[in-house]
Amino acid sequence: QHTMPDVPGPEGLDSRAGRLHAVADRLPEAMRADFLRPGPIEIREVDPLDLFEPVRADDRNHIWFRMAGAVGRPAQVQHILLAYASDMALLGSSLRPHGLTWFRRGEVMKASLDHALWLHGPLNFANWHLYTMDAPFTGGARGFNRGSIFDAQGRLVASVAQEGLMRPVKPRG
Repeated sequence: QHTMPDVPGPEGLDSRAGRLHAVADRLPEAMRADFLRPGPIEIREVDPLDLFEPVRADDRNHIWFRMAGAVGRPAQVQHILLAYASDMALLGSSLRPHGLTWFRRGEVMKASLDHALWLHGPLNFANWHLYTMDAPFTGGARGFNRGSIFDAQGRLVASVAQEGLMRPVKPRG
């Protein structure tokens, strides 16, 4: 298996929810409730971009994530929860080299065209997992993204691939 990247652990990293609450006044009124609503998955980004003024960055992206509701769930439910969570940040890897984020609505239209998940073994999604992502290709309004999900002990528990549609939105007027 590939080796888990050497990145800071989740302890000491800001939560995505905390980052969103810190900029709540900058979120458009129509979007604010959606972005500030508590979600079931706790996410901590290793190298987050500025949500509103992103700069071009490497396509490699790392997040730690877990789901408190996974405690004591059967293996099949753990896998279902991981499948749901694996779609949350992957497509954003294609935007990083272009200096874009999804938080600047009206700039980029997105849609997932396909998403595949390969499970390599048991997991406990109540514990932290490192999701390391990259986007080896973007072009023709599409982005191809890959992900590897490791448990905290460095064991590869899942692999992910996704192709997404990403188009600049033309200004009205």
